[in-house]
Amino acid sequence: MTRAPVHVVRIAIAATLLAGCTPGVGIQDSSPSVVAAPAISAAGTSPEASATAVPTASPPQPPAPEAPAPAPQPFVLNLYEEGDFVPQYTFDWCVAASIQMAYNLTRPNSSGTWAGREQQNELWDMARARSSNAFNGANPLGWAQVLNEVGVGPYEVVSIADYNEALRTAANALAATGRPVGLVMWSGRHAWVMSGFQSVGDPRIHPRFEVTGVNVLDPLYPYGSGQWGPSPAPNTLQSPDELARQFVVREPRRWSSALPTGYMLVLPVATGDGVR
Repeated sequence: MTRAPVHVVRIAIAATLLAGCTPGVGIQDSSPSVVAAPAISAAGTSPEASATAVPTASPPQPPAPEAPAPAPQPFVLNLYEEGDFVPQYTFDWCVAASIQMAYNLTRPNSSGTWAGREQQNELWDMARARSSNAFNGANPLGWAQVLNEVGVGPYEVVSIADYNEALRTAANALAATGRPVGLVMWSGRHAWVMSGFQSVGDPRIHPRFEVTGVNVLDPLYPYGSGQWGPSPAPNTLQSPDELARQFVVREPRRWSSALPTGYMLVLPVATGDGVR
């Protein structure tokens, strides 16, 4: 891009104590005399002294234990379909082409694919206008904002210090939202799209799943870079080691001074209302 952690449910049971009391025995209005005690019934109690048994609360039942998660198995998720790839029409428009591809991978309006040169130019202008301190280019903040405005979002920009954790974060977000992830490549000089991944364990079930491969879309294909290496063909599955050759740490710059040094992602965010 020349110009781019368990909800504990506590059940409180309140036991209600029931107190019983015997009614008082009345005194008749007569001359002083000894009042005979009431006859004792065969059961050994007076009618007035009989009491109702106090019901006993049932003891609380412990919650049923949760079934353990199944053992991690190979997991595959890929959004890519033929026709989703779009090349960048100039060497500067990688962000705009990546926005077109993200739209194609999600089809939020079911209105066909985005692939035109004129539209790519317009998206580039939009991203650049929303990219402060970007040296007249488009940075990841502009990239994310345009994705939000065209209906693909919400997206946010994050920077993660650890490489494997960055891959897990990207895969987890893709699985949770069904939307692609933007990869800030070449230490901030280029844009790729992560359209899928393979892992050991489903991120939605296994918190410590391991990413074993990443499907990528490089809008610069088939040209590549003499410094960073060739562009992979659309929907190529790269191993983490292969991806690490071009997906590298990005140092903070003026526009990103609030973000730590790390691997930068344009990350889809779950809306929290059941809508992806």
